[in-house]
Amino acid sequence: MKITKLETIFVKPRWLFLKVHTDEGIVGLGEPVVEGRAQTVAAAVHEIGRYLIGQDPRRIEHHWQAIFRGQFYRGGPVLTSALSGIEHALWDITGKWLGQPVYTLLGGATRDKIRVYGWASDASYGDYIEAGKVSAKAGFTALKIGLIGPVNIVDTKAAIDREIEHFARLREAVGPEVDVGIDFHGRVSPAMAVRLAKELEPYHPFFIEEPVLPENVDAMVTVARSTSIPIATGERLFTKWGFREVLEKQAAVIVQPDLSHAGGILEAKKIAAMAECYYAAVAPHCPLGPIALAASLQLDACTPNFLVQEHVTLGEGYIKEPFKIENGYIPLPTKPGLGIELDDEALADKISDGSWETPRLWHKDGSVADW
Repeated sequence: MKITKLETIFVKPRWLFLKVHTDEGIVGLGEPVVEGRAQTVAAAVHEIGRYLIGQDPRRIEHHWQAIFRGQFYRGGPVLTSALSGIEHALWDITGKWLGQPVYTLLGGATRDKIRVYGWASDASYGDYIEAGKVSAKAGFTALKIGLIGPVNIVDTKAAIDREIEHFARLREAVGPEVDVGIDFHGRVSPAMAVRLAKELEPYHPFFIEEPVLPENVDAMVTVARSTSIPIATGERLFTKWGFREVLEKQAAVIVQPDLSHAGGILEAKKIAAMAECYYAAVAPHCPLGPIALAASLQLDACTPNFLVQEHVTLGEGYIKEPFKIENGYIPLPTKPGLGIELDDEALADKISDGSWETPRLWHKDGSVADW
């Protein structure tokens, strides 16, 4: 079997889909994208395609090593995201060729169903307290919210009180049986993260995600040692090397590799194995489309230290058989490869030019705030 073509498709709202074609008619799906840089990643995919055309798609590890290590510059969000989506597609092809789900090829299922969490988002329902109630009534056992806005390096008591009030109201609304995580999104300085964590502790958050940016692991260690709340991070880390220091210094007890950024399915499996040595859990990051979710579910199925899966879509209007949530869980996928097929007819009105950009945040004085 040989790879004959790499086809990229820009899809609303901000996604990039990939089809890897073969001479045996098997087509693999992947989702290589950096949010706000879809056009850049698409260019990288096609540059990498010059190496892949004519190659056997089943030599997944070999191709991963050749793409990642075979050039002078390696890593970073663009190149590793391009590689990640290609890797999804190679696993999809191999699974379809063998007639098995990808997780079967990676050791088999370690669970019968996959826990997912919902987003309590004001963008969806106008008021995220009500959104939390809706998600809880729909059967979710876990939710996540984000900070309301930008936070100054040293901010006011009023700013702290505002964030704590929002979290406290949501906790009261959904009750003690629903886990509620909070995403600081790297917007917070270490000093403010320590203050916020202390005030949040009485409400027992599921985790604090990205309390500070991951560029300075020691700063995250400071926050982690100041609180009993589990710390999560990983959406902006790439490959096993990006997670090494976080795990060695125990800066987080939940790692969140994004399978469209961190290197793909097998690389995330290696990251999960590293995390297992430090008694850390894995909760894959996935604010993207249904192909990224399908790849994540394959990892979740075969990973013993899996915790919970993020998602923003179940694939309605994108894939032929959207995923279904039953009492907060997605049933174990059973079809070969990634287990999905694109609905090309439904996709026709969702094609874009890939020009979506990440919104920017600003402080009151007009200076740039961390997004």
